[in-house]
Amino acid sequence: MRSVAVYCGSSPGSNAAFRLAAAALGRELAQAGCTVVYGGSHAGLMGVVADSALLAGGKVIGVIPQALVNREVAHRGLSELQVVESMHQRKARMNDLAEAFVALPGGIGTLDEIVEMFTWTQLGIHRKPCAFLNIDGYYDSLLAFLRTMVAQGFLRQAQLDQLLIIKRVEDLLPRLAAARPHPAGRLDEPAPAA
Repeated sequence: MRSVAVYCGSSPGSNAAFRLAAAALGRELAQAGCTVVYGGSHAGLMGVVADSALLAGGKVIGVIPQALVNREVAHRGLSELQVVESMHQRKARMNDLAEAFVALPGGIGTLDEIVEMFTWTQLGIHRKPCAFLNIDGYYDSLLAFLRTMVAQGFLRQAQLDQLLIIKRVEDLLPRLAAARPHPAGRLDEPAPAA
């Protein structure tokens, strides 16, 4: 794996485990030779991931909308900072740059970005793995809701099964490397043979 997009909070969150996981993820990706692609901010968990990767000798590409640069949240010490016009362009550019997507704890923006990439897998727009780093059970409630979607007929189990749920940073890269995501079809189609 040569590049991984990381989505996470522009705040540090209230649990010290989130910051520790962000630092560990930045180091792990850098030590594995993976370019970190992320939202380009110096703040919160985003800044922790970037700084940790840079300190470990890694390459970090930030992709940030001009409006956020204007608010002075851009990280100025990155390997590369790409400024785009909109959040839509940010998501598309990060998709172009990354071979996989992972969400650390974060807010609604983090959720928006990882869910869109997961949707793109479902629609066959790309075949790149998506993962949640479920640190300290942060995403447990979301995962329960996704299981409700399956139970209520709005999401196939085969689609949900492609979403990687990982509890420890050190398990991420092997799981991403082994993943083989594919479009799982519409709910009104027969499920593909395994």
